[in-house]
Amino acid sequence: MQKISPFLWFDQTAEEAVNFYVSVFADAKVGETMRGSSAFADREGSILTIRFELFGQQFVALNFPSDFTFTEAVSFVVDCKDQAEVDYYWDCLSDGGEPRDCGWVKDRFGVFWQITPTRLIELMSDPNPAIAARAASAMMTMQKIDIAALERAVADG
Repeated sequence: MQKISPFLWFDQTAEEAVNFYVSVFADAKVGETMRGSSAFADREGSILTIRFELFGQQFVALNFPSDFTFTEAVSFVVDCKDQAEVDYYWDCLSDGGEPRDCGWVKDRFGVFWQITPTRLIELMSDPNPAIAARAASAMMTMQKIDIAALERAVADG
């Protein structure tokens, strides 16, 4: 068990969310499920938490009524090697969710994701400030990040 794990509170949709994430990410797996005991009279036998793993990162999903919601203050970055990966994760995670600007997606469960191609980070970290600025400016005009459009923006400078 890793020392620190993200703990996500879902308003009674944890099992659905975990099953969705495990279907989207390769090498994902569902772990231990904890069910309510008699100490939780109205929740006895129902799922309280589900552990799951995405690319080796362990998470815990809490399944309990709540008024709490997720915000952009916490998001998960998906590092994508190419446009095909960007398209795949963008399409999966935005299905039933809400596409946002600059590669961000709010999924159907309210969790925020940044679908980020490695090339974007390389361009925005370029030692030439003009290249980094053109890449950043191009990104600011996009929802889903388009690597070819970034390359054109940098080349057109």
